[in-house]
Formats: sequence, C-alpha cells, structure tokens
Amino acid sequence: MKLGIVFGGVSYEHEISIVSAIAMKDVINTQLVYIFLDQNRDFYLIPNDKIKSKLFSSGEYKKCEKLSLQKDAFFTQKGFLSKPKEIEVDLFLNMMHGGDGEDGVISSLFEFNNLKYIGPRKEACSVSFNKFLTKGYASSLNIKTIEYKYFTKNDEVDIEEFPVIIKPVRLGSSIGVSIVKSTEELLYALDVAFEFDDAVIIEPFISGVKEYNLAGCKINDEFEFSIIEEPQKADFLDFNKKYLDFARTSTALKADISEELEIKIKQSFKTIYNTLFDGALIRCDFFVKEGEVYLNEINPVPGSMANYLFSNFDEVIKKLSNSLPKRRNIIINYEYVNKIQASKGK
Repeated sequence: MKLGIVFGGVSYEHEISIVSAIAMKDVINTQLVYIFLDQNRDFYLIPNDKIKSKLFSSGEYKKCEKLSLQKDAFFTQKGFLSKPKEIEVDLFLNMMHGGDGEDGVISSLFEFNNLKYIGPRKEACSVSFNKFLTKGYASSLNIKTIEYKYFTKNDEVDIEEFPVIIKPVRLGSSIGVSIVKSTEELLYALDVAFEFDDAVIIEPFISGVKEYNLAGCKINDEFEFSIIEEPQKADFLDFNKKYLDFARTSTALKADISEELEIKIKQSFKTIYNTLFDGALIRCDFFVKEGEVYLNEINPVPGSMANYLFSNFDEVIKKLSNSLPKRRNIIINYEYVNKIQASKGK
C-alpha cells in the first residue's frame, strides 16, 4: 500500500503538522508518499530522504516537484510541454493540524476529487474544530462538559470568579490559551487569545482535575481503542509540552484507573464518535471530576495521530484503511426536468 501523508496547510499549527508528519516514518510500515501544502496553498512532493524540519523553515522545499490536485489523483507540474505524471497513492492520510486540515477544507478537496482518505469528514470537522460547537454537540448526546461562557471580540467580558482558563474557539495545541487568576490578568489574556481568533470560551479552571486521553476509531462497526493515558503535566499542558508530544513515537504508559472508570470513558468516546467520525482516527481528552466523565475536547487529527497510545499503530491504520465510509452514489438522470418539459409539450 502506498500511503500519502498530506501535511502543512495554512494554520497556526502548520509547523506542528510538519513535526507530526515526519514522525510517521517510524511508526507506519508501508511506502509513504509525502505531500506538503505550503502557506500559498501550493502542493509539493517531498522525497522521503529529504523530509527534515529544516527543509521547510529554509524554504528549500520549493525546489521539490510541484503538484496539482485533479480528479482521482495528484499530478506533477513540470511545464506546458511535458505531460503531467500521476502520483501513485492508494490512500491518503490527513495530517494537517488546525486550519485546512481540521476545519474541513482538505476533506472537501479530497471528496470533491474522489480521493480515498483517512481523516474527519466535513461535518465532523465543523463540530470538532470549533470548541463552542463541540460543547453543543456533546450536550445533545448527554455528554457532560465543563460549564463555560462564550465571547466574541466585541463583547464586554465580565468574570466574577477566578481562576478561569481562556481558550480561542478555533485553535488547538494550547495556542493562545491562558490561565487567569485575577481581573488584572484578564485583559492581557484576552488580547493574546484574540490575536489568534475572534471568539473565545472561558471556563472555570479546576486545579488538580484528573485528565485522561483516549484515541480510537471504528473498524467494521467495532471500536478499536488505544490505551487510556493520564498525561503528565503541571497546571495544564502548554504549547511547548504539546509541541514535543507531536514527535512522540514511543508507547505511553497506561493510566492506573478502575475498570468502572475505563468503561465510562470508553462509552463516552463511543457516544461522541457515533457515525459522525467514521473514517477518522480521533483522540478525545476527558476530565474526571467526582467520578463523573466530562469531555474536554475532540482532536479530529491528533498529534502524531496518537500513535504512542497504540501497541500496534501500523496495524490499526491498515485495518482502518479497509473500513472507510463509502460515499452515496447519486445518479443524476434529469427525470424531474424531463417531466416538466414533457408537460409543457417541449
């Protein structure tokens, strides 16, 4: 199987996507084809022996072959006189974190051009990319979330009790996130968050709350779960700690929790995954407070695909590749138009 790793994109998490994609060389045992989307939304074919982070920071990637996305495949662009060559790929893996990858842009391109891919579909992106919509989705499924308030850039923000945690609505990797302990810190934290987004959610910060991460996917209508991890962190997992996690390839340690709690977390994951995330390997981050499970966030394209939570990540990816949702075949036959024309005698 030739697996196309599509990464980069126009996003605040662009660099994280690069690190995450490079990590796949060590955890997927198949032929990888690296396709990079730069800030100008140009695609490039990156040779496996050249894929290093410096290739992108230096701009040297522009010396690689440029690609165009057409129906059914990517093609090389070598000039007007040469015939475009198809890049042979059996399946694509969406590894774009943040914008373009998790907001539905790349999944729309894949689907429009009839490309087979692992990753969240358009509707799943809409729900999981926006933390405000995630809260509503969870609530509709009777999944608990931490209470919150939603504010846009033009709103007057009035907080009565501290500490709180401020999060940009459409970002991951803890970018723009702040813990605020007083009114004096509030304006600065809002300025930071609004540099990245025009809306925020503000939640009470619960010191010492237990957090657990679980990744998984649905294969032939059965769930394939990773271990449940309790991330080691201080007050919260900040950008620098998360950035290092995106290069992780060694298996994490399983959380020491009761069988009852494990069942609760897995059931919450199943409810969230539902049919909405079919075709994607996702990670859900949960809080546990007084024995109750709360959804913190959904990661539709988790860092390094959460490979470090699986004992055999390569096997999971290969099995998932054979259990992807099929698109409905809609036949356009103009029956309705023909009936109208016939009724008019035309």
